[in-house]
Amino acid sequence: MPEPLRQSGVSCQPVMTLPREQILAASAGWVAVVLNVLPGLGTGYLYQRRWKAYWITAALASAWFVAGAVLGRQADAATERQNQLIGLIGLLLLAAVTAVEAGIAVRRVRQQSFPG
Repeated sequence: MPEPLRQSGVSCQPVMTLPREQILAASAGWVAVVLNVLPGLGTGYLYQRRWKAYWITAALASAWFVAGAVLGRQADAATERQNQLIGLIGLLLLAAVTAVEAGIAVRRVRQQSFPG
């Protein structure tokens, strides 16, 4: 251990990292579900430390926003209202799908870790 750290009493022990499955199994499934619904857009995946699922959700939500902006450029007032409703329904559907998937992922890992 370097001398300045030894004198200050700081320990240089290696940090133990848990496997991804243990982190997921230890997470509360209901928290991940609620976080994916209320703030939405994959926030529950951040809680579960599932970065790939989070970035996929973020990319899908961004693509949905961009598609709505591109398709709604020349829309009149009546069509604009309909486009906003379709956009909201799409984001709510994405939140619902990610919430269900987050809950299923926790259940699946727990069943594999603790069979029976």
